[in-house]
Amino acid sequence: MFDFVAKHKRLLQIVLGLMIVPPFAFWGIQWTQRGIGSTGDVAEVGGQKITEQEFSDTLRQQQDRLRGRIDPSFLDSPLIRRQVLEDMISQRLLLQHAARSYMTVPDDMLVETTMSIPAFQIDGKFSRERYDIALQNERMTPEQFDATLRRDLVVQQLSSALADSGFVSKSSAERFAALRAQQREVSEHRIRADAKGVKVAPEAVRAFYDGNPARFQVPEEVSVEYVVLSADALAAAEKIDPAEVAKYYQANQAKYGEPEQRRASHILIAVKAGASEEDKRKARERADAILAKVRAAPGSFAEIAKKESADPGSASKGGDLGFFSRGMMVGAFEDAVFRLKPGQMSGVVETDFGFHIIKLTAIKPGKMKTLEQVRPEIEQELRKQQAGRHFAEAANDFLNTVYEQPDSLKPAADKFKLDIQRAQGVTRQGAKVPALNNPKLLAALFSDDALKNRRNTEAVETSPGTLVSARVTDHKAASLRPFDDVKDAIGRLLAQQDALAAARKQGAELLAGLKKGEDSKTSFDASKLVSREDPKGLAPGDLSQVFSADAAKLPVYAGADSGDGYVVYRVSKVIDVKPDEAREKSVQNELGRASGGQQFKSFLDGLRTDAKVEINRDALERKVQ
Repeated sequence: MFDFVAKHKRLLQIVLGLMIVPPFAFWGIQWTQRGIGSTGDVAEVGGQKITEQEFSDTLRQQQDRLRGRIDPSFLDSPLIRRQVLEDMISQRLLLQHAARSYMTVPDDMLVETTMSIPAFQIDGKFSRERYDIALQNERMTPEQFDATLRRDLVVQQLSSALADSGFVSKSSAERFAALRAQQREVSEHRIRADAKGVKVAPEAVRAFYDGNPARFQVPEEVSVEYVVLSADALAAAEKIDPAEVAKYYQANQAKYGEPEQRRASHILIAVKAGASEEDKRKARERADAILAKVRAAPGSFAEIAKKESADPGSASKGGDLGFFSRGMMVGAFEDAVFRLKPGQMSGVVETDFGFHIIKLTAIKPGKMKTLEQVRPEIEQELRKQQAGRHFAEAANDFLNTVYEQPDSLKPAADKFKLDIQRAQGVTRQGAKVPALNNPKLLAALFSDDALKNRRNTEAVETSPGTLVSARVTDHKAASLRPFDDVKDAIGRLLAQQDALAAARKQGAELLAGLKKGEDSKTSFDASKLVSREDPKGLAPGDLSQVFSADAAKLPVYAGADSGDGYVVYRVSKVIDVKPDEAREKSVQNELGRASGGQQFKSFLDGLRTDAKVEINRDALERKVQ
């Protein structure tokens, strides 16, 4: 989507509800450092500073994205911090280049992009109310939002143009595609670890426990009470006017059954748009003459339509238009059809297309549900619509209530007729209750204000149209599981590790012997054909070993560690396959994208070389404390 999504986590959570990583975030641009004195800024890029506040905000965004996916102790590691700063430096370099190149984003593109953001929409259409509340939650003005989005769209345009510019020759793509399509016949021999009979010394178990306290940590957790304000909750309290129900029913009858349909045939005497009055008069006289003819011989309608009608779609079928309901034909034509009885013919009917003679041939009665049958459904829909319109105002009131009366959720619950719900076992990494399993809400629950002062969290929009505020009722600090509770599990783990090491050693020795041509009675499983495109279950590392083996003299052997021990592969046949033209083209496109990505990286490296980039390592590392 946009770099905006990756750079602004708060708006990301409340507005877009997703996180993407910018394409240059983890490319490992060379890490350099120059002193920038004792300032509090983390870096300076081409004369522009990256302040500690900017860095801290961006770091927190990245930590929120990774929370729950990696070890919590890694979230504030030097590697994460360096990657975040390098990402910020790369963005600054691109923005400076865009400014020098006078790259801009037109206003209409900005508007179109804003209106297309799903979290600003209700029922697929842009909602100014949802837009306003999202920006209010983020304490951003529309001007600030527009400026940020405009800036990041410029960066997106620049990065896309560079990344999509890669090119690879057809001959190179053909060679690469052929290598990818090559098949090798392989069979395997597995040596599995067996921990039975493996003895582990008690002192080794104790040493493992003492040396790995993080593995036996019971995470910090809280019990909470919370309230959820949603459009659905508001809908239940909405009052619906019976007159509005009837009006909605009349306007949406197609939703509640099949309307009456009519089948008709017609003869069209066409009149071109912009025709003179004389041409219209002549066409009308001709229509009158044909009408007289079909009235004199009604059974000849179809035959006359085939000869006289100017409607190419129906003339060949004797003028038959098939069945249709109201709303499918032009007004005057439709009105005439629905006044007729089966077998009747109309007079001459004028429309924008010319003059028609119409014959009604059949009626298919409608099958409609009554208003009373669908009243509950309509009332629910109208409540939903009204709640959507009122949600922005209610959400603002809810935000203020939980903030201004921070010591209890009861005022907000009473005001909006909400249930106070409860949950236990909530950790920094997640909650079993979906309503609480939101990174921003979890961070708020474990803030000092929530833990020590037991105050309400701010109202967090956990999904479009849903606000949640929570309050800690009980807090359990992280603790270490007792040694006696885990010593047996540690013993089993260490025994398995010893067995795994022994199996891998045995496998490596077997592979070495096979490669030397030593006679072996090793049995292999049934062979199978594998390729880089169809690995038949081989792990990527194993596949790499199989295809990197020199197949000049067969059989040839390869091996790799496996999750349960070691596997030895025997390659007995190599089959070269010529890929088709479509596959070669696909590979050429893929390689082109990879080449474009490398060009983009080189472009960034060049910008960095030309710019003056200084990094304050003290400021960068200070927040690790």
